[in-house]
Amino acid sequence: MSGDCVFCQIVSGQLKSKFIYEGKTFVAFHDIEPKAPTHVLLVPREHIPSLQSVTADQSEMLTELFTSIPTIAEQLGLGEKGYKVVINTGTEGGQTVPHLHVHILGGKQLPQMF
Repeated sequence: MSGDCVFCQIVSGQLKSKFIYEGKTFVAFHDIEPKAPTHVLLVPREHIPSLQSVTADQSEMLTELFTSIPTIAEQLGLGEKGYKVVINTGTEGGQTVPHLHVHILGGKQLPQMF
C-alpha cells in the first residue's frame, strides 16, 4: 500500500467510498468523474502502479478481477446491451492515477476506438 495513493486510501477505508462489489483481491466502486452513464472502477487491493508492473505473482488477482467483470456488468444492468472495459497504462496511455485499475463503462452507445 502506498500512503499517498488515492486508490490505496479508498481500499483501506481512509477515504470513504461505497463499494458495489468486493472480491478477495480487488474492490469496485463508481468513478467520481464518470465518462459514461455507468462508469465503475475495479481496483486491486495491492498497490500495483500500472499494467506494465504486473507480474506472474498477481495472477490470482487478475483471474479474480477479469472473471468477475461479467457478474459486475450484469449487476449494473449492462450485460445484455454491452459495455466497454478499459485499462489505461502510463501517461501516454491516459493513466491518471498510478495504481492499476480497470474501467467498466456503459449505459449508452460508446464510440469505437479502432
